Amino acid sequence: MNDGISQTRAESGISWLALLASTGTLVCCALPIILVTLGLGATVAALTSSFPFLITLSLYKAWVFTGSGVMLALSGWLMYRPGRACPTDPELARACNTAQVWNQRVFWTSVTIWGIGFFAAFLALPLRIWLGV
Repeated sequence: MNDGISQTRAESGISWLALLASTGTLVCCALPIILVTLGLGATVAALTSSFPFLITLSLYKAWVFTGSGVMLALSGWLMYRPGRACPTDPELARACNTAQVWNQRVFWTSVTIWGIGFFAAFLALPLRIWLGV
């Protein structure tokens, strides 16, 4: 009976970890690019001075995005895999369904954040050069 709840907790934990990782991609790579684009280069300099790990993250952005993408894929597979079912007990089923709704919200928020970060880190500059802007 508790197997369904522990499974839901594991999925929830993985979803939150994916959200954290995708937010990390946004902070390391997308936010500085957006700030510089808006003419706030001094803000980026102050951020990297205060948080030097941002430079390290941006140096390894391909690994950061790959790792967070793998975690998002795992989270998505856990939520949408075939044969996934909630317990038959009404109280547990209600808790399971509530957890599923929140897991899906966290997952799609993470995917959106990851997509914005990916666009800013890997596609924005080549697109800008290609368009001649």
